[in-house]
Amino acid sequence: MDNPIVVAGIIIPSDDRLFLSIVGLHVSVAMICVAAGLVAMLSEKRAGRHATAGAVYYWFLLTVFVSASALSFMRWEHNQILFALGLLAFTLATIGRAARRRLWPLWVPVHIGGMGSSYIVLLIAFYVDNGKNLPLWRDFPACGYWLIPLAIGLPIVIWAIIRHSPVHQTAV
Repeated sequence: MDNPIVVAGIIIPSDDRLFLSIVGLHVSVAMICVAAGLVAMLSEKRAGRHATAGAVYYWFLLTVFVSASALSFMRWEHNQILFALGLLAFTLATIGRAARRRLWPLWVPVHIGGMGSSYIVLLIAFYVDNGKNLPLWRDFPACGYWLIPLAIGLPIVIWAIIRHSPVHQTAV
């Protein structure tokens, strides 16, 4: 199972048909997940587009996690960290979704923090796995695959929590 192939400049570590099929599904659903997350983030926070995109993001993230898990188990010695990142991303999204659906006390910051952080972790997993093959990113040290998404994403999540907090809404 360790006959690597190159697709669009990215090294796929195996030419096994099952592995490649799961990779194809994984990449497809991850792209939809990233797009849905962006739509949810950029939409007005109310029923409609935001809620629909958020639901698409959540369910496609579940599919990303399941497919990433399968790929990780097939190459466990190489992909343990990707499994952990997938589990973390889905757990954060589940907490964020539950906070909104069950209207926990202080659900707004928990929802934004959970969903936003899950998106950051999703991007970190992508760069940890693929950064070494990507133009510009391959010039960064490996810690950059972790730190750059965090450095960009966390301030945005914090800003969104402050902007949408009930205290801020009352003051405005």
